[in-house]
Amino acid sequence: MTNNDNIFSGDDPFELTRTWLAAATDVEVNDPNAISLSTVDADGMPNARVVLLKGIEDNAFVFYTNYTSAKAVELEQSGKAAFVMHWKSLRRQVRARGLISREDGVKADEYYASRSLMSRYGAWASRQSQPLENRDALELAVKQAQSEQGGDPARPPFWGGFRLVPLEMEFWADGASRLHDRFQWRRSAVDKPWEIKRLNP
Repeated sequence: MTNNDNIFSGDDPFELTRTWLAAATDVEVNDPNAISLSTVDADGMPNARVVLLKGIEDNAFVFYTNYTSAKAVELEQSGKAAFVMHWKSLRRQVRARGLISREDGVKADEYYASRSLMSRYGAWASRQSQPLENRDALELAVKQAQSEQGGDPARPPFWGGFRLVPLEMEFWADGASRLHDRFQWRRSAVDKPWEIKRLNP
């Protein structure tokens, strides 16, 4: 048994992710909840970008975006995605691959309402992933959103969340001499039990 083995203990990968994220929150300088989200377009060309993970549910991970963005279009076309969450300070990472669905209800409303007021106006103003003439045009769109939406803007109909329900997860911790520790959790369907395997580094 290595010194790392105790950090992998547990029978719930979502709770394990919460535990690792809590540890990272104490030491990461910026955005310990950042994930690198990977999608593919209609031609199968891969794409990746960093977004912020905003919820770890009992069986899923939740993040938010503009539904007209490139990432959202790709998510809905394929219905699948993957992410990696890496913490340099802890020398650990979590990977997940699985199925995508929208979070377009009360939870999305609540998260949107928790954002800063200017971020809420920004969600209305930005035509995410579309060409922008210049910075002035964006700032003008924000002012227009302020005028049109008033002091308490509601969530735009084109903005909300996505839920990733993983079929596969991997927990990785750095090891001496590149002899890393890796544990893979896999299930054949979202209602099936997890199978856990230790992987070679």
